[in-house]
Amino acid sequence: AGMKFFLQYVGFFFAFFSAGFLIISTWTDCWMVNADDSLEVSTKCRGLWWECVTNVFDGIQTCDEYDSIYAEHSVKLVLTRAMMITADILSGFGFLFLVLGLDCVKFLPDEPLIKLRICLVSGVMLLLAGLPGITGSVWYAVDVYVERSSLLFHNVFLGIQYKFGWSCWLGMAGSLGCFLSGSLLTCCMYLFRETSSGRFHSAYSLRKGYSSAVTIVTNAHLPSSQTATSKMYAVDTRV
Repeated sequence: AGMKFFLQYVGFFFAFFSAGFLIISTWTDCWMVNADDSLEVSTKCRGLWWECVTNVFDGIQTCDEYDSIYAEHSVKLVLTRAMMITADILSGFGFLFLVLGLDCVKFLPDEPLIKLRICLVSGVMLLLAGLPGITGSVWYAVDVYVERSSLLFHNVFLGIQYKFGWSCWLGMAGSLGCFLSGSLLTCCMYLFRETSSGRFHSAYSLRKGYSSAVTIVTNAHLPSSQTATSKMYAVDTRV
């Protein structure tokens, strides 16, 4: 039981921070940051939804939102948005299911097998959340690196050159955390599912045997006259 609680709390810890990292990563503005050391006046960041410029001297930040989602955008931007939103939804629901499956939460306290199944479902959802999250963040980072390397290789200087920023790193960290928590909840909790199932069947067999024994003892203590009367009543009823 102690190991089961420990695994649940470790999975809860990683699921909480992983879902938070993915959500913060999706809705922050620093997926790309300017990498040109000669620009000392301002810092420019690009996110999935807007682009922000921060003045180095006074710290004033100015953000410009991109065009509508129906406007034409690059394939990199559209697919990364879709994958990160999918990861946010799956990780959020996985975390909520995990909260319901914790033994310390008073939800279905008399149904340990159902609570274990809820933890397993949570683990599967977290594993699924990690897949689009790591795909979107890593693909975005690699694409930025390839674009920068190709410009440097061809000696092209556009004034501002980008590298991937902390929002992209948060997406990777959140995705890896989802994989870790999902693995704990699916692989390790499955062992406790088998143990709990065996205990449930043993307890059911004991209760069934006990009820059968009580019935036999009760019938044995019935007087013979009552037994004969009941048999006659059964015959008359059938007739």
